[in-house]
Formats: sequence, C-alpha cells, structure tokens
Amino acid sequence: MDVPAIELVALTKRFRNAKKPAVNSVDLSVSQGEVLAIVGGSGSGKTTTLKMINRLIEPTSGAVRVMGEEVTNRDPVILRRSIGYAFQGVGLFPHMTVGQNVGVTLRLLGQGKEYVSERVDELLAMVELPADEYRDRLPAELSGGQQQRVGFARALASQPRAILMDEPFAALDEITREDMNRWLMEVFDKSNTTSVFVTHNIREAIMLSDRVVVMAPRPGRLVAEFEIDLPRPRTQEIMFSEEFNTIRQQAEQELFRSAHQTTEGNQEA
Repeated sequence: MDVPAIELVALTKRFRNAKKPAVNSVDLSVSQGEVLAIVGGSGSGKTTTLKMINRLIEPTSGAVRVMGEEVTNRDPVILRRSIGYAFQGVGLFPHMTVGQNVGVTLRLLGQGKEYVSERVDELLAMVELPADEYRDRLPAELSGGQQQRVGFARALASQPRAILMDEPFAALDEITREDMNRWLMEVFDKSNTTSVFVTHNIREAIMLSDRVVVMAPRPGRLVAEFEIDLPRPRTQEIMFSEEFNTIRQQAEQELFRSAHQTTEGNQEA
C-alpha cells in the first residue's frame, strides 16, 4: 500500500490565551496524486490546518507527515522548498521579472543557470504564458489572472511532493476566477501532483477536487467528507448535472448545520 502523501494525526493548534483550539484533533490522510479541498466558514481552522503542513504554523500537539516522514524532523526552510505554496495575493516579488519569480526557488536550491532557464520556460508554457512574451515582464504588467498563473508556476518549479493552495483565486473577479478554475482543472488532470487547497467556494471545491472535507468552527474540526466521483474533465455539462448539484447541496447543508450548532453552543455558553 502506498504511503500517504500527507497525513495529519490528532493535529491540534491552540493559540495563546484562546478559550478553544483553532484546530482540534484533526485526522486526515491524503493519497499520492489526490486533489483534496478543505471548505469551511470563517474561524473553522482550515488555513491554520494548511499552514501546519509546511510549518508556517507549528502545532500544539499531534503530527504531520509528508511521504511518511514527520515534518518536525526536517528543517522548516528545506521543507517549504519541497512543498509548493500558492496563496491569495500571489506574493510575487515586484522588482523581479516573471522569469526571476518563477525560478527563485530553483536558484535557492542551487540549480544551475541553464537548468533554471529551461525549467522556467517549460513552466511558463504549462501555465499558458509563452516565455518569449512574458519572461521579462514585471508583475505589475500582468493581469490578476496572469499573476496567479505565475504564482502557480513558481509553486511547481521544484517539482514538489505536494502543493498547498490557500484561496488562490479569492481576489479575482467571478469571470476570471471561473477561467482560472477551468485552467487549474486541466493542470491537475495532466499532472500527478498531490494538492490540498482551501476555499470558501463549494462549487469550486467540487469542480477541482477528488474529495472535499468540511470543517466547522470553534473549535476547528472535521465534520464531513464527500468523495467526488465525477468524470474528468469536469465539463459544464457535468457541473450542471444532478450528481454535481446533489453533492453541492449536501456540502452546503453540512456547512449550515455546523455553523448553526456552533452559534447555538455559543449562546448557551
């Protein structure tokens, strides 16, 4: 049996002076090559959970394993260079060109100039930004969607074991976001990269993932899981199908139920 790409075991995070854990005893296993979506309302701990995977946040207790190895056994800087990370706001270096941004991790890893150049061109082609046209542009010269593609190319540059995404398209307008979802779905279908992403958007989660887990707040915990057994590629016909809408309704009901229970619990307290 294959070792899980990512495994969370009783993962807990309690911030200083907090009455309840931000994340409470989360158990989760992500298979190699799987695309997993984490959805939940504000305060459900989904981003905190994501950041504990690459040690941007250290857990209070529990364990995180990547390819069977506990992440606490690895230098956090080296760990982060082996796990791609794409997030809302992109985080491109404004003074660097597109090519320099995409190749920054490779240079930090000590790769040679020729390899970096070839890999950057390959990645820009993959994200549909031809190198001869975009390599030497600055981020400010790109649209929001193009900047997100550059950020995603950078996250994949070192051929990471996994890629983590935290609401990467949240700042985009609805039309651009829909286009980016379709593009990212094609990338997932062509690659075998394990991906875990956080979103508030249930439709986006179902469209892109193999499995959706729902987190509820105060304390942040897993409350539901949905296997997305729908054909790929996920065409418009599939996304308007009865099967798609059934999963969407079930996930939305679970989100509403968990939020309602939390509100009642706070009132009783």
